Amino acid sequence: MRTYRDLFRTPEFTPLFATSALSVAASTVSGLALGTLVHSATGSPLLSALAMFGPSLAQVVGAATLLSAADRLRPRAAMTGLVLVFAVAAAVQAVPGLPVWAVFAVLAAEGLIASVGGGIRFGLLNEILAKDGYLLGRSVLNMAVGALQICGYALGGVLVALLSPRGALLVGALLYVTGAAVARLGLTDRPPRATGRPSAAATWRVNARLWSSAPRRHVLLALWVPNGLIVGCESLYVSYAPEYAGLLFACAALGMLVGDTLAGRFLPPRWRERLGAPLRLLLAVPYLSFFLEPGLRVATAAVTLASVGFAASLLLQERLMRLTPDELSGQALGLHSAGMLTLQGVGALLAGSIAELTTPATAMTVMAAASVAVTLALAPGLRGRPPVLAAT
Repeated sequence: MRTYRDLFRTPEFTPLFATSALSVAASTVSGLALGTLVHSATGSPLLSALAMFGPSLAQVVGAATLLSAADRLRPRAAMTGLVLVFAVAAAVQAVPGLPVWAVFAVLAAEGLIASVGGGIRFGLLNEILAKDGYLLGRSVLNMAVGALQICGYALGGVLVALLSPRGALLVGALLYVTGAAVARLGLTDRPPRATGRPSAAATWRVNARLWSSAPRRHVLLALWVPNGLIVGCESLYVSYAPEYAGLLFACAALGMLVGDTLAGRFLPPRWRERLGAPLRLLLAVPYLSFFLEPGLRVATAAVTLASVGFAASLLLQERLMRLTPDELSGQALGLHSAGMLTLQGVGALLAGSIAELTTPATAMTVMAAASVAVTLALAPGLRGRPPVLAAT
C-alpha cells in the first residue's frame, strides 16, 4: 500500500478514521475546557496540568488488569461503548458546582477505561490493513490528530470564550456521541482476535511475554519515556502563557502533523532506521530554549519544531510490529498506548510539581533535558533492523 487513495479504498478504514477523528476533536475541546476550568478555580499549574493529562496516570492500572480485552472483545462493540463512556464523562464534568475532587474522580475512571482503547483501535487498524499498510494508516491517523488538534484547540478557545468552559465540555460530549454512531454504523462486527475471556491474569501473562524480549523492551521504553517527558512540557502551556495556550497547543499539533506526514508518506525504509534517534532528540532539544523564558514568537517556533520529533513514535511502532506475533498485536499496541499515556500523566505530574517550586519555564527545561538523556541512553538498543515475526 503506497498511496492515500489506496488507503481510503480499503474497506472499513474510512469509518475507523472518522471515529478516531471525532474522538480526537472531542478530547481536544474537552481537555482545553477542563484545564481552563480547573486553572480558574484553583490557580494551580499542577492541577491544571493534571486536569488535561492526569487521566493518563490511571492507564497503568488498566494496562496491568484490563489490557487483555484489546484482543478478546468484539472490536466494533468495544469501540462504540468506549466512546459513549467518554461522552458521559464530558457531560458529567460540565455539571455546575461539581467539586474539583469529583472532576478528578471522573478523570481517573475515564483514564482507567481508556487504557484498553488504544489496543482495540490500533489492533483493528492492523487487522484492516495489510502488513505493508500499517505505517501509512497509522501516519494518517496521527496526521488527523495533528490537524484536528490545531482546529480543536482553536475551536476550544473560541467555545470557552463564547460558551464558557462548561459549554465547551458539552460540545465535546456531542462530538463523542457522533463518533460512537459512526463506529456502530460503519464498522463490521468482527470476531475477537484471540480466544479466552479478558482477565487480569491473561493481561499479566501476555504483558510478561511482550516484556521478556529485550528488543521489544527497548522499543517500548523509547515509545514511553521521552514522549511522556515532553508532554510534561506541553502540560505547562496554560500556566506559562495563559492567554496564548491555545496557540501553543495548535503549534504543537502543526509540528506533529508535519512530522507524521513526512515519516508516513515520504521517508524510504533505509532512512527510517537512520532518522529515529535524531527525531527523538528533536522532540526535546528545542524546549531547552525555555530556560531563557522566550517571548511568544520564539516559543511558538520552538514548540512547532520540537513536535516534528513525535514522528519518531511512528517509526518505533513499525519496529514494534516487526517484533510482535500477529495474535499479540492488539495487546502490544495497547501496552504501547497505555504506557505512553501513563508516562504522559507522570510527565505532567513531574512538570507541574517542578513548576510549583520554580517556574513553568524552568520545569519545561528540566523535562527536556531529562528526555535528551533518556534518548541517548536507549539509542544503543535500537540499532539495526529487526526481523519480521510470524504468528505463533
